[in-house]
Amino acid sequence: MSNFDEFNELREINQLREISENREIEEIRENRKNEDEYLNLIRNVIKSGIWEESRNGRTKEIFGYTMRFSLRDSILPLITTKKFAWKTCLKELLWFIRGKMDVRLLKQENVKIWDLNTTRDFLDSVGLSSYPEGIPGPIYGHQWRNFNGPYIIDGNNERNERNERYDQLQDIIECLKNPSKRNSRRLIMSAWNPCQLKEMCLPPCHVLCQFRVLNGNELSCILFQRSGDIGLGIPFNIASYAFLTILLAHHCDLVPSEFIHTIGSAHIYEDHIEPLMEQIQRQPFEQPTLRIKIKRDNIDDYVIDDFEVSEFQTHPPITMKMTA
Repeated sequence: MSNFDEFNELREINQLREISENREIEEIRENRKNEDEYLNLIRNVIKSGIWEESRNGRTKEIFGYTMRFSLRDSILPLITTKKFAWKTCLKELLWFIRGKMDVRLLKQENVKIWDLNTTRDFLDSVGLSSYPEGIPGPIYGHQWRNFNGPYIIDGNNERNERNERYDQLQDIIECLKNPSKRNSRRLIMSAWNPCQLKEMCLPPCHVLCQFRVLNGNELSCILFQRSGDIGLGIPFNIASYAFLTILLAHHCDLVPSEFIHTIGSAHIYEDHIEPLMEQIQRQPFEQPTLRIKIKRDNIDDYVIDDFEVSEFQTHPPITMKMTA
């Protein structure tokens, strides 16, 4: 081989190496772009938000904001710039999916995120004195699985009469499993039911989502959220609907594509400003991946151990007070 040929071969090898390195850099950049969507939301609200006196405290707010998160290649958009309890989030989602809205079932799983909104004092304050502690009313899961169905308190227990009304989630699943129906533009699930708002301990914040299949088998979800607590709530909402979209894709033999998150009132509580300023200074780690290890016959039957989250690295915790 001549010196000229050796030079050309070496140059080609270096070019291939450079292309490969650039592709790896681009993949890392695309991976971390998911979390940048959230961090940019924080920056925008801190910089341009308007101070408002709200029901439960002073907030800085912008009205109307959209983020997009890739779900391709098993990517799961979890927040890495602070410690994030993904198992707590997933347990709540599975509770929604089963449609049995009794907070005491969550407490058995050591999930406490609904405790403040179902105490005796809080229930009394919103006119639900007839509810025992731990009963939230016909919130999310009830509407997903039994829209506008009667919410019956039987002694100290909630009784959800399935099939008396409309099972939105099961209807979407049946459409997604049917090749002739899965590309429908009507795959919508609503948690907002004006007829039963007064029976709920808290009106739904994430109120409506739409699922859409494009390119034959790529499933995406768009969520409209009327109100979003950026410091504590929004990271959970992003994770929850990403989990839900990936789960439905798995359950219906589709491929997860994208989660789009639109927020009406995107707000930061005054006492969360300082900790969030600290959070946006942190460099995100790469996003973890999700594998669902088994395909269950019924969407109700998935359990926490069916989900495997890999390569999830986070920064240390950042403390923020939850406001009921």
